[in-house]
Amino acid sequence: MSDAGVTESVNDWVVAALQMVSSDVLQQNLVQLEGLLVEAVGQGAQLVVLPENFALMPKQSTQLLQLAEDLGAGPVQEFLARLAKKYRCWIVAGSLPIRSACADKVYATCLVYDDGGQQRAHYYKIHLFDVEVADQTGRYCESDTFLPGEQTVVVDTPFGRLGLSICYDLRFPELYRQLLQQGAELIVAPSAFTEVTGRAHWSLLCRTRALENSCYLIAANQGGLHINGRSTYGHSMIVDPWGEVLAELNSGSGIAVVRLTKTQLNKVRTSFPVIKHRRLAIAREQ
Repeated sequence: MSDAGVTESVNDWVVAALQMVSSDVLQQNLVQLEGLLVEAVGQGAQLVVLPENFALMPKQSTQLLQLAEDLGAGPVQEFLARLAKKYRCWIVAGSLPIRSACADKVYATCLVYDDGGQQRAHYYKIHLFDVEVADQTGRYCESDTFLPGEQTVVVDTPFGRLGLSICYDLRFPELYRQLLQQGAELIVAPSAFTEVTGRAHWSLLCRTRALENSCYLIAANQGGLHINGRSTYGHSMIVDPWGEVLAELNSGSGIAVVRLTKTQLNKVRTSFPVIKHRRLAIAREQ
């Protein structure tokens, strides 16, 4: 899936990954978000990526159901649209609970707003985090609350073709290969990686997904101890097509801001054309 509009591309642009430590108080999180966004725009950011669960890190899953909005309408989506228009930046807001046809389940949804405040794309998280982790929470079962999406999404932006993913998706290379097949030049991965799994795999996954697809990756993570007892890893990062980490945070809230160039992307894809060298039929499917 991709949007129908065609947006004129530029050669270089400034991107920002926002790292938050979201609480279970919506307004508190939105205030934190706007403050970080203002800081990022002040450093020239034209594309700002928010972490997963930016609006709410709930104590109970019922809070997510209460926060859920219809796609394209609701106070949080209106807030995001106003921010994008006011500060003249593109915003990738991922994720927000969006209602489904099932009354007791929602979609974890990544939303894209252009610099005029228009919602340009949405992506329903495909891979749900149903695992056991050796931390204080122990068992994570997103499928208790969420429905899985079914479609990959790439959207045209002034910064190139933008592929969308969320958190646990990072562990599934076939998703990123499909985004590449749809023309993705940069990919976002808003996340809330746990401290345990993040320490073990976060950097490796982010660098690998960028490297194997010769694309930029912007991974905005939650980063700290939340009021619900969950501990997230942080280390939001921006990775280039050669797998080099251009910027990385530690823990706590903050921003990572980097200037990216189409020239570097094209250089890697031309001088080291691994994408063109794929031979297995499954890798070439459209």
